[in-house]
Amino acid sequence: MSLNTAQLTQDMAAAFQGVFVKKWPEIKEYAETEAKKMAQSLAMIEVLSISGKINAAQAALHLEIQKNATRMVFLTLEGLGILTAEAAMNAALNVVKESVNTALGFSLIN
Repeated sequence: MSLNTAQLTQDMAAAFQGVFVKKWPEIKEYAETEAKKMAQSLAMIEVLSISGKINAAQAALHLEIQKNATRMVFLTLEGLGILTAEAAMNAALNVVKESVNTALGFSLIN
């Protein structure tokens, strides 16, 4: 199963919007960009994993790098705290967890 980055992006952006309801107009562009980056990272992890270039532990590290980058972007936005940034990240990953884990054949997102 090949991951659909456009669908992943849309799903994660919607999850971000659900968490950032009050600030959505201010951070929409940032959140949509971060959703796209996360989707692209997940697709890259899929390709590298399927081709045998990375294992599950390395895939988890790749995901953690992208999560940290997204978290930092959210934390630089005025008025967003660590708990809100973390809630947004968890919500976004939760909506794509099943499709990503199925495509990879292992549980990358818990």
